[in-house]
Amino acid sequence: MESMSMAFKAILSNKMRSFLTMLGIVIGVVSIVVLTAIGQGTNAAVVSNIEGMGTNLLSVSVNVRRNNPVTLKGLRQMTMSSETIAHVAPVLTSSGTVKAGLTQYEDGSLIATTPGYDKIRNWSLRYGRFLAEPDHDNRSFVAVLGQEAAVELFGSVNAVGCTFTYQGYTFTVVGVLDEIGNSVSGSGDNLIVIPFSLGERLFRSKGISSFYVSATGSDTIDLAQSEVEAYMEKLMSQSTTSGSYRINNQSAMLEALNESTSQLTLMLAGIAAISLLVGGIGIMNIMLVSVSERTREIGIRKAIGATRGNILSQFLIEALTVSLMGGLIGLGLSWAACKFLAPVIGMTMVFSPSVALLAIGFSVFIGVVFGLYPAAKASGLKPIEALRHE
Repeated sequence: MESMSMAFKAILSNKMRSFLTMLGIVIGVVSIVVLTAIGQGTNAAVVSNIEGMGTNLLSVSVNVRRNNPVTLKGLRQMTMSSETIAHVAPVLTSSGTVKAGLTQYEDGSLIATTPGYDKIRNWSLRYGRFLAEPDHDNRSFVAVLGQEAAVELFGSVNAVGCTFTYQGYTFTVVGVLDEIGNSVSGSGDNLIVIPFSLGERLFRSKGISSFYVSATGSDTIDLAQSEVEAYMEKLMSQSTTSGSYRINNQSAMLEALNESTSQLTLMLAGIAAISLLVGGIGIMNIMLVSVSERTREIGIRKAIGATRGNILSQFLIEALTVSLMGGLIGLGLSWAACKFLAPVIGMTMVFSPSVALLAIGFSVFIGVVFGLYPAAKASGLKPIEALRHE
């Protein structure tokens, strides 16, 4: 307690110098916590977007231009004969200008697909219904809109029954999706979903160039992928095109993303830790100056009976106090930055208590390591030589 009291008195007697010494530790702690929060927040946001698309999702791209053997009938037969595949839906995409009266909407993303695609992508409806089998069979001019598309075209989310035109054809809105938000593939609320058979004609794209598959559960995704691979290998056995198809596994993508973002977060924390080391060097520098200034004081204390351990603990606790106070100030600033700065810059930041404790522990460790040499130097002074010092 006596050593702590003396340490606080020494710190308060040189307030500006102590503050500048702490500043290095404060910057180091803030750097570690905030950069790690940015890394973890980015990872959480991207993972959430991917999981929102479904962890039991497979996407298949077909690279055969001529004599494409993939048919909708064949995909449905594969689904019916499988116990691990829940839904299959082909997809065609395009873009263009749609009109509702005098209003033009150019930011829409047109998707042509079949019933079941909403279940594959975990979509839910706000109003109306999704595409039905008769829509596909009859090439009906119907559409399901995302909320952004509905508001931009009709000024209201509830646009069921409203009509718009695309390429001179009039479409009737039969459903409006719940809010999807942004994902790794872009906005999900600007969608305009039409029947696949109609999309083939309007987009001038005959055949299935890509399709989505959902497994019955996340635990059967690998079995479902094996079945899709076997099916595609059988279809493509006569194809001379190398790499005639490609399957992307959402779960595998999620694992790879987690691994890469974790490494990135670790790298950011490592870079930030360098500034904490620089702060530790600042502590050592100031403590050496303090020992030099207080040499006569050390000699007097030793002359009246202070042991080497007393002197060592005095200067070591002083260094430890500086680093701990700097760490706590840095932790408070980090929490404030994560709470109030994230909405301003529009970035997700995750304040991790474990990282905060690690940063505080590291700052204390830095204080002990870099304060040990000045403390040892102070405790090793001989009383007579210290008393002679001017």
